Amino acid sequence: MMSRTSRFAALFAGLFLAFSMVAIDHAEARRGGSFGSRGTRTFQSAPPTRTAPAPTAPVERSMTPNTGVNSAARQPQAGLQRPGFMSGFGGTMMRGLLIGGLIGLLLGQGFGGLAGMFGFLLQALLIGGTIMLAIRFFRSQSAQGPAPALAGAGNAQASRFENRAAAQQQASSFAIPGFGGGSGGGSPADVSEEITLAQSDLDAFQKLLTDVQEAFGREDHAALRRATTPEMVSYLSEELADNAQKGLRNEVSDITLLQADIAESWREDDRDYATAALRYESRDVMRERASGKVVEGDENHPTETTELWTFTRQNGSNWKLSAIQQA
Repeated sequence: MMSRTSRFAALFAGLFLAFSMVAIDHAEARRGGSFGSRGTRTFQSAPPTRTAPAPTAPVERSMTPNTGVNSAARQPQAGLQRPGFMSGFGGTMMRGLLIGGLIGLLLGQGFGGLAGMFGFLLQALLIGGTIMLAIRFFRSQSAQGPAPALAGAGNAQASRFENRAAAQQQASSFAIPGFGGGSGGGSPADVSEEITLAQSDLDAFQKLLTDVQEAFGREDHAALRRATTPEMVSYLSEELADNAQKGLRNEVSDITLLQADIAESWREDDRDYATAALRYESRDVMRERASGKVVEGDENHPTETTELWTFTRQNGSNWKLSAIQQA
């Protein structure tokens, strides 16, 4: 009976592993994931918008070095508590005195017996309590001193937030078919400058959505170089080469923008960035190169996709796609 059970378990595990490997290979054959560069905000989550209200994961694959410190490391750890009376140097001293007193008591000397030991402990507690009260008094006095300066800093910070919100509101007020309003700017600690977009910028984003998708479907590397950054060209060309090695071709056509809005737009030195949430539909199918047979997707029914595209330009040049994030 145990032998049959063991054989059945081994067979089930083998089948599960085989199907898992097939599923992984199938998933990697399709375009997806979050890759590219968003400047200093590459590893930050883009603000939610009406088009993409759910939190978006940061870019997973990028040539931009992640030099930022983990936010969890900058936050005070919940498990760490303020040192108490029996911790630190005072605690070490008290523990030493108690241990010495106990040893002396056991040896019949030291504090002069049990009553002497309790008397000493009472004195130590009174002295320690007086010291703690003095420390708390000085801390409260020092905390009350700079309060006006902190309040002024808080007002200045709130003013900056209002200015950023006003700038972003103006940036997202341009309306073209499919484009709505964004929901905010960057991180409060971000030192980059928020910028305002014009109607021509939004038109360029909408055109790039179609140009990049169609160039990818045609496997047109020259068109991809004109519409995307060198980093994005490398990622997209890698996917095209991988499909070709598997004897497949990913065709994308009939791209229609359904809804879009600006998540954030900013400037870093001489380079501008803008992240837009795009919801669009397209006919996205995978074909066999030799026979033209559709092996994935439906060429008769378009599919709907929501992604965050980041565009960049340098010194006022043409916008190019620099990152794609899955919403």
